[in-house]
Amino acid sequence: MVQVTPLRRLLLILSAASAVAVTGSLGAGSVTAHAGPGAARPPLAPPPAGDHLTVTVRGAGGGADGTFAVRCHPGRGNHPDVSGACAAVDRNTRWGRDAFAPVPEGSVCTMRYGGPATAHVTGRWAGRPVDTTFERGNGCHIERWDRFVPLLPEVGRALTRP
Repeated sequence: MVQVTPLRRLLLILSAASAVAVTGSLGAGSVTAHAGPGAARPPLAPPPAGDHLTVTVRGAGGGADGTFAVRCHPGRGNHPDVSGACAAVDRNTRWGRDAFAPVPEGSVCTMRYGGPATAHVTGRWAGRPVDTTFERGNGCHIERWDRFVPLLPEVGRALTRP
């Protein structure tokens, strides 16, 4: 038979408290009986439903500049064309690929200049964080921008660089 000394009692109490803490942290999103009386935690708030993006456009002209919110699935926000913006991003979404991926390094691009417009897009899409920048400095960047119209404004024909 094992004798319970004050030191062993302390170790047993600490061990039990540690097990309760670990069990409580594994179930952090729910109320558990392991948390102790009066220490129940409220459930965590669910993440916002649907995909959401914030688009900041500069240098596009014609009243297209500004910051716009877009929430898709269901569609809402202050973007001038919420349903079109959501459709543009849906059209560019492929399983296992980043819809907002930049132009790959080393791409061969035409020497066209699409103007000074830039756009910064942040938020979440298809469960992934989004933080990307669009510009129109060459043919590849113009094509990438144009794929996302009307999420990004249509800014006109590309200009030839002098």
